Amino acid sequence: MASNSTNISSDKRFLIFFDFDETIVDETSDDVVVQASPGQHMPGWLKDTYQPGRYNEYMQRVLAYLAEQGVTESDIRSVMEKIPATPGMLTLLQFLRTRPPQDFEVVLLSDANTFFIESWLRRAGARQLFHRVFSNPATFNKDGRLVMRPFHSHDCVRCPNNMCKQVIVRDYVARRMQERGRPYQRVFYVGDGANDFCPALSLGPRDVAFPRRDFPMHRLITETHEAMPGEFKAVTVPWSSGEDVVQRLRKLVAERGDH
Repeated sequence: MASNSTNISSDKRFLIFFDFDETIVDETSDDVVVQASPGQHMPGWLKDTYQPGRYNEYMQRVLAYLAEQGVTESDIRSVMEKIPATPGMLTLLQFLRTRPPQDFEVVLLSDANTFFIESWLRRAGARQLFHRVFSNPATFNKDGRLVMRPFHSHDCVRCPNNMCKQVIVRDYVARRMQERGRPYQRVFYVGDGANDFCPALSLGPRDVAFPRRDFPMHRLITETHEAMPGEFKAVTVPWSSGEDVVQRLRKLVAERGDH
């Protein structure tokens, strides 16, 4: 899913990254999957196995437990499909879908997993909008268990050991600029969590970070501006609804000319 991107045309003016949990959908898919289990809760002994920074490994145990309880692929897909979108998000996705094809290259990066994300996007009719989806790979094995693997390993002290979104953003932008032979006019990042702050740090002064208002990403940007002025370079546009993002993007796409 995160393979070679040469089939993406090189004329895109803008690159926009999205997080998934609590950005595109209004809940955390890892929490929602519990609704597929008998009694809709996890036993205490399983919750107690969680260790900070090792959430991915914990979720692997949760998925194994669900399989033992007889939870099927269609059970999991069904609870994922029912997660509501965040306010105004379907409007934002529709806006991106109806723009001229040379406007936006759209990429999703999430510490959830590919099965949860694909299930929701397909149900929402939004899968085709995303040129790339970077997430922890998850597939069902022959025993009907959803097996999830870590996305990668990295050296960032800020992020959980299975995913640093800044590494993904930097690598993707560098590779695409090489393939395109020119930079994007602007790069955008729409997110909410602490692990969305890290990639947004790599944005430049022409780029725009869209943190969900009063969520951890927004708070971390505000704190960084106060503690280390100049460290966070992107323009910051907080959002409560996807329509706030549409409003700003409308203005920016109306600007003409490359740099």
